[in-house]
Amino acid sequence: MSRAIFLTRPLAQLGRVVMTLLQRFGKAALFLLHGITHMFSRPWQWRRVLEQLYFIGAKSIVVICVTGLFTGMVLGLQGYYTLSQFGSTSLLGSAVALTLIRELGPVLTAIMIIGRAGSAMTAEIGIMRISEQIDALKTMTIDPIRFLVSPRIIAALISFPLLTAIFDTVGIFGGYLTGSQLLGINPAIYFYRVENSVLMADVIEGFIKSLFFSITVITVCCYHGYYTHTRRNNFGAKGVGFSTTTAVVQASILVLVIDYILTSVLL
Repeated sequence: MSRAIFLTRPLAQLGRVVMTLLQRFGKAALFLLHGITHMFSRPWQWRRVLEQLYFIGAKSIVVICVTGLFTGMVLGLQGYYTLSQFGSTSLLGSAVALTLIRELGPVLTAIMIIGRAGSAMTAEIGIMRISEQIDALKTMTIDPIRFLVSPRIIAALISFPLLTAIFDTVGIFGGYLTGSQLLGINPAIYFYRVENSVLMADVIEGFIKSLFFSITVITVCCYHGYYTHTRRNNFGAKGVGFSTTTAVVQASILVLVIDYILTSVLL
């Protein structure tokens, strides 16, 4: 009897963990569905959408450009010394462009936005929750998810692909600086390879990934901020801090997981 209990206890604990994860996933999915539904409800919230476009998009441009430039420069440096072993340094432009457009561009853009804007979203909504501002919105018959989440979804769907395009462009230029200006590859050959190797399908793949990443980041960050008050033994400012940390970690991991899934499907 005791042996049976000893064997079933780990299975029971595993079952509880799986059920908890499924419940949270379902709750987050309904949260996202609620936000998407109110994207198309009137009156339109153009002012709030523009505010979020500025916050998520415009204020992230500097970070995206700096990250993209040095990512492209590193790719150019590493790619040159790798290709030189096979006598194929002329293919550096293709290697840098395809790596950025298909993989690193969307992923690093999403991760940088998580660190700069996603964490701020979680903290802002979490503070609104613990200070009862969200309850005040409900009292005034204003849907909090429509007011707080829907404009952010619209802004993210617009901002992520545009920021990804900026990242890719600056990164390719960074590869040119390293490959041509530092290591001596003919600039005409570098950009010729970029032009000939990049297809519209590659660009579309990068944009598709950025759209999925935008939905993931906004859902995770807003969800953890909105439900900050449900954290056990973590109330007030401490709860907001834990929610922000959890949102950043989970969103970053999910971006990498979704990237692998989309890559395996789109290849």
